[in-house]
Amino acid sequence: MRAFTSARYTVSLGHHSYPMEKYRLVPERLIAEGVLHDDDVCEPEAASVADVLRVHTPEYVDALMNGTLDRKALLRLGLPWSEELVRRAFAVLGGTYHAARAALEDGVAANLAGGTHHAFADYGEGYCIFNDHVITLRRLRAEGYAQRFLIVDLDVHQGNGTAVLCRDDDQTFTFSVHSESNYPARKERSSWDIGLPDRTTDEQYLDVVTDALPRLLEQCDPQMILYQAGVDVLAGDRFGKLALSLAGVAERDRVVCAFARRAGLPLVVTLGGGYARDINQIVEAHCRTITIAKRIV
Repeated sequence: MRAFTSARYTVSLGHHSYPMEKYRLVPERLIAEGVLHDDDVCEPEAASVADVLRVHTPEYVDALMNGTLDRKALLRLGLPWSEELVRRAFAVLGGTYHAARAALEDGVAANLAGGTHHAFADYGEGYCIFNDHVITLRRLRAEGYAQRFLIVDLDVHQGNGTAVLCRDDDQTFTFSVHSESNYPARKERSSWDIGLPDRTTDEQYLDVVTDALPRLLEQCDPQMILYQAGVDVLAGDRFGKLALSLAGVAERDRVVCAFARRAGLPLVVTLGGGYARDINQIVEAHCRTITIAKRIV
C-alpha cells in the first residue's frame, strides 16, 4: 500500500491547539514498526492553482496565497497565515490526489494528512484551508479517471464544506456520521447524515456504521470511496463529544475497509481530525487506521 507524506506537511504554528506534529510522527512510527517500507512512502507533487480553482473561488485563493485574508477569515480558519502554511495546503492536496491515483491501481492508498472537510468554495474554517476530497474528485473526473464517488466521513464533526460543495453533484454521494451537538452548530445537508448523541460508545457507533454502509450501495453506484477517518471520535478528545475506545475506532476502520473490499472499490484513506490531549493517543489511532487499511483491502 502506498502512503503519501512530506516534510511540507508539518509547519510551525507557535503555541496552538492544532496537533501539527502528528503529520511527522505518524509516518515515522509506521516506518519504524515495519507497517510501511521505504518503497511504500511517496512524496506527492503539490497541487496546482488550476486544480484548486476547480472548487475554490479566485478571490479566496488569491487572498490566501498573498496573505491578505482579513481578520474574520483568519479567525474562521483558526490557523495563523504563513507562506509555509500555504505551501503545506497545496502539498496536502497533492497527497490526496496521488493517493487516489494509487488506489485506482492498487485498491487502497492513503494520504497521511487531509480530510479537510470544513473548507467551502470561498472560505476555509475549522483548520481546513482547501477541500482535498472535492478537489481530488473533480480533478479525477476532469482527467477521465473516475466519475462517480462515495465520500464516507466518520470524523466527529460533520463535513459541512464537503456537503455544500457536492450538493448539486449527482455523481457524488456524501455520507457523514458525526456528533449531532458538536461543531458546526449549523449543519449542512449531506446526501445522508447520521447525527449521534453525546457520549455514544463503541457498540452503539459500530451498530450504526455497520448497518449503514451496505445501504449506501443501494443509493449510489460509486467507482471510488474517499474515506475521512478522523480519530476525534475517541473518548476524551478535546473537540469531540463521542466516547469510542481505541479498539472501537480500529473496528470502525476495519468495517469500512472490509466494506470497500467486498464492493471491489478503490479506497482512499485520509487522516482527518484528532485532538486528544496526549498526542501519542492520536498517533496510535491514526497508525491503526493505516495498518488496518493495508491488511484488509
